[in-house]
Amino acid sequence: MDDQFSTKIPWWFWLVTIVALLWNLMGVGAFIADMTITDEAIQALPKAQQELYLNNPIWVKAAYGIAVIGGALGCILLIFRVKTAKLVFIISLIAILIQMGYNFLIASSLEVYGPGAYLMPIMIIVIAVYLIIFSGKSIKKGWLK
Repeated sequence: MDDQFSTKIPWWFWLVTIVALLWNLMGVGAFIADMTITDEAIQALPKAQQELYLNNPIWVKAAYGIAVIGGALGCILLIFRVKTAKLVFIISLIAILIQMGYNFLIASSLEVYGPGAYLMPIMIIVIAVYLIIFSGKSIKKGWLK
């Protein structure tokens, strides 16, 4: 029987998937907060941070949205055991790299936030790569169809 739901899935697959979904939903929440920030909140930031925020091009904001929404969508596809999750995670990673590349190579994020500014982006990239590997292995094991 080659039914999509006949393959036994280990409990930890669901644990990883749910934790990853929660992680990505936090990213979606941060994106929404960033896109709906008020002028007053921007004015409350230090001047250097205001400059970064106000000079952030629309294509970087679009990459940010694609990254976080793609990550959340990939996790939802994992829940439904759809192998397209891997492709969605790859697209999300590309968007992450575009966004982070701009922040660290073009904008002066490192100058504004200091070396600690690398911590979250590195963690985001590592998790994104892990989700690509995880979904790829899940496809090979027959957990995703």
